[in-house]
Amino acid sequence: MWARSLGEDGAELRPLEPWRAEEFLAHMDRGRELVGEYIGLADAVADLDSSRAFLRSYADKAATDTGRIYGIWLDGKLVGGVLFRTMDVARGNAEAGCWLEPSAVGRGLVTRAARVIIDWAVEERGIHRVEWRAATGNTASIAVARRLGMTREGVLRESSPHRGTRHDVEIWSVLAPEWRAAGQAT
Repeated sequence: MWARSLGEDGAELRPLEPWRAEEFLAHMDRGRELVGEYIGLADAVADLDSSRAFLRSYADKAATDTGRIYGIWLDGKLVGGVLFRTMDVARGNAEAGCWLEPSAVGRGLVTRAARVIIDWAVEERGIHRVEWRAATGNTASIAVARRLGMTREGVLRESSPHRGTRHDVEIWSVLAPEWRAAGQAT
């Protein structure tokens, strides 16, 4: 198993695999309120069986080259993650995303981790376009997209129902030539 350092603060990026279901559930329990504010992950991972099923679905995506999921560990504790929710290598498109528990907010962990996976997707998998979608109220996620040098392409009005409310969703993206020109590689 590999681990990639995210800096001198002890942060690491590692694959988030099904055998980590208990750890993932405990992490989700710590961050459920913050994580669930804008994304369905907190609702999807409610118990050990659903935690295993969620991670298994991403193991299947990795096996078919259609998605990936990685955890962010800080001092040995799982505190968040980044993923490719979708990945279409043949077409050169991927959608990245993130989540973080409250104890890890404000450290730049998601930005650093997203840089690693985007660089991998562009340089090793040949992905041409990486999208980032965020509810318009999710200012933290939008700030990550900006720090990654992404361009805001538009808003899908009331396109995302979540917990009884329809949210507008901003679409941000970066193209491989832009990524390389900006020197975003880690």
